[in-house]
Amino acid sequence: MPVEEPEFDLEVAERTLIAEGVVLLSLVRPGGGPLPAWTPGAHVDLLLAPGLVRQYSLCGDPRDPSVFRVAVLREESGRGGSAHVHDRLTEGDTIRVRGPRNHFALVDSARYLFVAGGIGVTPILPMVAEAAARGADWRLVYGGRTRASMAFAGRLAGEHPGRVELCPEDETGLLDLDSLLGTPRPDTVVYCCGPEPLLVAVEKRCASWPEGALRVERFVPKPDTGDAPQAAFEVELAQTGTTLTVPPDRSILEVVEDAGVAVLSSCREGTCGTCETAVLHGVPDHRDSLLTEEERAAGDVMFICVSRAVSPRLVLDL
Repeated sequence: MPVEEPEFDLEVAERTLIAEGVVLLSLVRPGGGPLPAWTPGAHVDLLLAPGLVRQYSLCGDPRDPSVFRVAVLREESGRGGSAHVHDRLTEGDTIRVRGPRNHFALVDSARYLFVAGGIGVTPILPMVAEAAARGADWRLVYGGRTRASMAFAGRLAGEHPGRVELCPEDETGLLDLDSLLGTPRPDTVVYCCGPEPLLVAVEKRCASWPEGALRVERFVPKPDTGDAPQAAFEVELAQTGTTLTVPPDRSILEVVEDAGVAVLSSCREGTCGTCETAVLHGVPDHRDSLLTEEERAAGDVMFICVSRAVSPRLVLDL
């Protein structure tokens, strides 16, 4: 069943504008004390207001248990989360936080290629520090609209000379992904985070790379092609033996909740990982934006807010 996650109140100890439209929040326990451990690539939920929960990558130092750091880009066309952070959160405020969780973990490799676009640099920041600490060979290519809009750009270039390539679009144009990714490298793992057009372009160019070589993290769900089947199917809840029917127009999560089963969830669009559920029998139809192809093929977990069933029946650990 979905794992219960820690949830607690943190204080905004510092709020700093670090780039155009980007604020860095330092969150600590009001009375001091350690926070839950996390690893590079992890994110937390900020429970900003009733019905307003947003996920942000942790971009601080995992070795420092006293503080969580998140950087938030103001999204003018967003759904209100970033505007709330920018316009209403101030130093001294208390905010509810849930997590951390990690579906973008740094795997072991002798060589890494990191590709970041805009605020997508946030999960990459602790990754490059970890890669350097491991003594791995690595390179970061970091693109953004302008140099002034690129959070942590100066810090990254200063701390890792020769390994970080900054590519402001108004100076260098779009990232040259053909040169960067055109030739598969069997000994390299590629990590990419950024806007959807960048992720799609990187996925296209890595199609011929070895399986599992590319790992991406999305801020928004993958575009819906509209051609996935929407048939009804049955879900058995293994812990009670209850069988429910999931109609074409409803999610497993909604049906389970209506049956009175409490399931921890957050984004409800397959991007945060909160509702991860073990599959005991049956074949899931994965529609999330998190699992790798290997994890999808294994079929032992699914995200019930968006994913459905290939088989007529699923048995879930609920």
